Amino acid sequence: MIAVDALWTFTVMVGLLTLTPGLDTALVLRTAAIGHRRRAWGVVLGIQSGTLAWGVFTSLGVTALLTASEVAYRTLRWAGAAYLVWTGARMLWATRRPGGATAVRTRTQTGRETAHGAGTSADAGAPERDTLSGGWRQGAATNLLNPKVGAFYVALLPQFIPADAPHLAAGVLLTGVHILLGVLWACALIALAHTVRHQLQRPVVRRRLDRVTGAVVAVFGVRLALQD
Repeated sequence: MIAVDALWTFTVMVGLLTLTPGLDTALVLRTAAIGHRRRAWGVVLGIQSGTLAWGVFTSLGVTALLTASEVAYRTLRWAGAAYLVWTGARMLWATRRPGGATAVRTRTQTGRETAHGAGTSADAGAPERDTLSGGWRQGAATNLLNPKVGAFYVALLPQFIPADAPHLAAGVLLTGVHILLGVLWACALIALAHTVRHQLQRPVVRRRLDRVTGAVVAVFGVRLALQD
């Protein structure tokens, strides 16, 4: 189906891509660092769901439309850029107020609400909740609205699929390798964040972390908008 040497070459290439610091790494590390482990895993699952979708679309020839149609590519690119800039700006805005980056309402056993540190809001000014579904939506949107991922798969994936092999099965197999490497890397990032979580419990440190992450996300959005 797929030659062993071709599979190994693909693994090395996507492995290097996975280890390269980027938007995915920043989102996972930041979410886990503020103590939101469920949301961090949701982000990981969302990113990998997007990767699987791109792999399937590429295997079926759908993503070739991105390279063939300038309108389709530009539309997706501007949508992704707007989403990233908006997300980064919300994170930066939430750190503008003292305590705004860490105040989250939780109910005590007596039914009263108390505030304690838990992370910034990136969604319409509401506090981020440590939920798997919320992280999944963020990770999936970040990945699927990035046309560069689709363009990468269009350029790379067909080179490793033999002409006589079923394209969908071979494409999903190769994409599975990429997903496996991404999950392993995410495990390392979340474990690293867990070891330094005590140092990150201070509100000042969390605000700085969110400012850095928000700036990184916004810069990625601006670069996506300006680059062809």
